[in-house]
Amino acid sequence: MKLVRYGAIGSEKPGLIDASGQLRDLSGQIGDLAGDAFSPAGLAKLAALDAAKLPAVSGSPRLGSPVGGAPKFIAIGLNFADHAAESGLPIPGEPVVFMKANNALCGANDDVEKPRGSTKLDWEVELALVIGTRAKYVSEADALKHVAGYAVCNDVSERNFQIERGGNWTKGKSHDTFGPLGPWLVTADEVGDVQKLDMWLDVNGQRRQTGSTATMIFNVAQIVSYLSGMMTLMPGDVITTGTPPGVGMGMKPQPQFLNAGDVMTLGIAKLGEQRQKVVAA
Repeated sequence: MKLVRYGAIGSEKPGLIDASGQLRDLSGQIGDLAGDAFSPAGLAKLAALDAAKLPAVSGSPRLGSPVGGAPKFIAIGLNFADHAAESGLPIPGEPVVFMKANNALCGANDDVEKPRGSTKLDWEVELALVIGTRAKYVSEADALKHVAGYAVCNDVSERNFQIERGGNWTKGKSHDTFGPLGPWLVTADEVGDVQKLDMWLDVNGQRRQTGSTATMIFNVAQIVSYLSGMMTLMPGDVITTGTPPGVGMGMKPQPQFLNAGDVMTLGIAKLGEQRQKVVAA
């Protein structure tokens, strides 16, 4: 299934994309795509519905984050060896973990705000996963059983805030709109092998990132297992898993960063595409 939340910011309704590409309303079936809606029982309930009998949604409404009320927004850094190299940092021996504030989550095609005082706004196409069932101390062998599905994420980053202002990466990763997610959540059964997905990102029509989840240092199962030993993962938690090379910070002969008016387009095979325009906060 391809699950969406559609409508104006703060008033999103749950929906799904049927086999023909038609948006169908789910608000008569569930209150929101959040929490236990991502459990095996919750997803089975939705999968059993006859999509053709659900109300069709006309027009092209805004698609918000496909996850409502995410308990946590967790990120993995430096998870591609070539991205670590372009960042001038060693390959990590364990996953690098940081948090993005939940207010960073937004729709796949929403504008991205350039914060006040921003000088080094950057892009990062990433694979995100959504937890479906509570996970604590799970093995790598069982880890994927706890994943409801996957989505495209742009881990937008302000490098000056992240690196040059002291303290934790979180403050360079958490401004409003720094986590476009979607356009939809694709359930795990539809994705298949999540470690064989091509990734790309363009800025103003020029290719900046090309990669594949096949080259992740720590794969999805390892990440979920590792995090579950550090914190309890809950239904609806969003985990974004790192970016391939080609970020602005790593460009040669000198870095290139985003300014108001720039447009990012990005996507991952099977998971859809995003488009964001940068605007001044």
